[in-house]
Amino acid sequence: MKRRDFLKNSLVFVSGASVCASALEFLDPREVLAANPEVRWAFLVNTHKCVGCGFCVKACKIENEVPFEANVTRTWVERYVIKRDGEVVMDSPKGARDGFTSKELDQGASGMRRIPDEEISQAFFVPKLCNQCQNPPCVQVCPVGATYQTGDGVVLVDRSWCIGCGYCIMGCPYGVRFFHPVEKVAEKCNFCYHRITKGMNTACVDACPFGARLIGNLRDPDDPVAKAVMTQRVGVLRDEYGTKPHVFYIGLNKEVR
Repeated sequence: MKRRDFLKNSLVFVSGASVCASALEFLDPREVLAANPEVRWAFLVNTHKCVGCGFCVKACKIENEVPFEANVTRTWVERYVIKRDGEVVMDSPKGARDGFTSKELDQGASGMRRIPDEEISQAFFVPKLCNQCQNPPCVQVCPVGATYQTGDGVVLVDRSWCIGCGYCIMGCPYGVRFFHPVEKVAEKCNFCYHRITKGMNTACVDACPFGARLIGNLRDPDDPVAKAVMTQRVGVLRDEYGTKPHVFYIGLNKEVR
């Protein structure tokens, strides 16, 4: 019997709190990386610079082997149109993998109807990805410790330990987690951890031709991301949840959730 199947069949779920504690205590699947007081990874998105080209989404799928034909992605871009009457219309066809085109509007493929220019008050694009929360709910609800947080703040998924229960997917208030269509385990953005720990950028940052995405170290006062977070007006998604997201936005509208 495979280890994953054994865990599925043998774990007895009594209560969320007690199971998490006992399972983590018993299994301890890996040594969690030691905390590095000099590094805390954070992401900065400038919505004023995003044009909805979708290059970031494509680059992410290629880098992290998420099938193009699958209707899931680690990062995506949403298009918002705010009408003069206050109505908010949003769409994200295929996660914006192929960008946004007028043809999609004409055919109704994106879910957004064509809105006359004179009715539009504002229109903009918002990239989204895992928020790498300081208090990640997904880590708290994982019964086997397959989802864990590193010392530098990034939340990772150990595929060899994930049993596919879906608790983390349900527990994420930002809807960034999904089941990998091939691996059949929980999946999400991990800030391209295999790249940033080697001094490289994430795939999406490298792919953005307009500099709408940046990743950096909040604990380095000279880092461009740290400087922007400390000196500019930035926002986070759903601050009221208390998860303390570490994806910061410049130009974040209150209509974006």
